[in-house]
Amino acid sequence: MKEPSVVKLEGALTLETAAASLERVLPAGDLVFDFAGVTRVDSSALALVLAWLRRAKEHGDSVELRAPPESLLTLARLYGVESLLPLTT
Repeated sequence: MKEPSVVKLEGALTLETAAASLERVLPAGDLVFDFAGVTRVDSSALALVLAWLRRAKEHGDSVELRAPPESLLTLARLYGVESLLPLTT
């Protein structure tokens, strides 16, 4: 089985940057989104993650979130979607 591609995210994932991140060309197949370099998030980041999950599901691929910021997890809990987030342990 092929190893998933790691997508390293950096800087702010906010309303100002989310659209460009959504348009980013991603590798085909299973993906791991590495949030270690992310400095700030808002609700746009959560919408972005959910869009990536939806896109992967449509293609039969898997997604994992590595080192998501606590603020992203807090937003997911607040909106009741935390259980949808595929977190790596």
